[in-house]
Amino acid sequence: MRVTNRDKRLYNSDLAPTHDSKKNWGWFEIFNVWANDVQSLFGYTLAASLFLASGLNGWAVFLALILAGFFIMWLVNLSGKPSVKHGIPYPVFARASMGVFGANFPAMARGLVAMFWYGAQTYAASTAVALLITAITGSSGSGDFLGMNNIMWISFIFVSLFQVYLFWQGIDLIRKFLNFAGPAVYAVMIVLMLVIWFKAGGGLLSEVGTIFSGGSATGGFEGLSSTGAFLAVFGTMVGYFAAVVINFGDFSRFVSNEKEMKKGNLYGLVGNIILFSFITLMITGGTIAVFGEYVAEPTAMVGRIDNMLLTIVAAFAFFAATVGINMVANFIPPAYDLSNLMPGKINFRTGGLITAGCGFVIGGLWVAVITKMGMFPFVNTLGAILAPVFGIMISDYYLIKKERLDVNDLFNAKGGKYFYSGGFNPKAMYAWLISGYIAVGTVWPSLLIFDALKDFFANAGGGFAWIIGAALGAIIHLAISKKR
Repeated sequence: MRVTNRDKRLYNSDLAPTHDSKKNWGWFEIFNVWANDVQSLFGYTLAASLFLASGLNGWAVFLALILAGFFIMWLVNLSGKPSVKHGIPYPVFARASMGVFGANFPAMARGLVAMFWYGAQTYAASTAVALLITAITGSSGSGDFLGMNNIMWISFIFVSLFQVYLFWQGIDLIRKFLNFAGPAVYAVMIVLMLVIWFKAGGGLLSEVGTIFSGGSATGGFEGLSSTGAFLAVFGTMVGYFAAVVINFGDFSRFVSNEKEMKKGNLYGLVGNIILFSFITLMITGGTIAVFGEYVAEPTAMVGRIDNMLLTIVAAFAFFAATVGINMVANFIPPAYDLSNLMPGKINFRTGGLITAGCGFVIGGLWVAVITKMGMFPFVNTLGAILAPVFGIMISDYYLIKKERLDVNDLFNAKGGKYFYSGGFNPKAMYAWLISGYIAVGTVWPSLLIFDALKDFFANAGGGFAWIIGAALGAIIHLAISKKR
């Protein structure tokens, strides 16, 4: 639709509703968004760690991952529908519930989370480039600055510059890159699984059987009951995808219709989680059988197989997959979010450069500083910050506004429907602060005021953070808001 309220504080061409002629994404593009997200190096390490650290038998972990896939699919269908219908990105949709200016706060929270993930995934992609350089040159690198040697720094800088080049070419090249990377990585992962299986022989099935029989809980799962560990695995996977769940409208705005979006989400989320979890399990069991220990990083695993052809192909595929999801999940959101902050001065490209700069700093500090937090608390803390915003936006759109939006007023800074009190909806902001505080407190119980809550969450693990935050955000927002 054509926007008549073009206030420079709220409008630019990147934030405007997508024209029908540019809605050229179908189910395959959405499938590959999720394929790259699931297949990333970080995603592999997380999935393998859940199999080994939860203390559950493998079938229970498998079930938790599959159920998480269906749950996430339901969530993104809810958050994606308004953007398919109206062609608006996440920060503009957030204006309906948070206020035209109040939306800047959750938009920037999402942007900051994306910048963290951008840095993390940039580092992960650089390990694939370092693997390739090491294999070709035979050098393992020298020096040590912030936990990385000279080869790692060269690789990290290369990946950072390549990503800037890629996003500078626009959304169409990113879409083509994703459509290539998704299938390519599956081909390499299947080959890697078969190679590991061949080397392990009968030992692979024995180690997989050991994993499926369960083991001792580690990494934050200690002290949890079987039910608690199952829910924690479920919740951790939901938390991992939480950043994409909340701003899925940034992608669905380019989809031709809701049916295509749902089809892509079903095949892309549930299908990829099932297939990738199986491959991850086989490779994890195989590495233990072949190397006598669990090798967490696929790049390290390929390096130890010592096959030059496989190393080159695998390094390229891992690089492609991780850069692909970085572009979609961690670049596009903050680029729009920063543009939403100052539409008259920051466009999509400028927002992307800011994101790349911040991500470079975060990625550079990844080994020496950020990983000291531990993987599961890191994933769950980021999810807890964003979870309430999802609950607020979805409950507001579906239950309060009954799926009716005045798109023109989303760009109106002079007293429209979503101006509320000076451009802010105080009720939604209160709901976010209260529920966000509790959600973060589930990961870091010492932050909570009440001892009863501290004790409960200290024994429950942080895997519930996203679900608790989203549910509380919706409940509190509905409780204090009147239907309009």
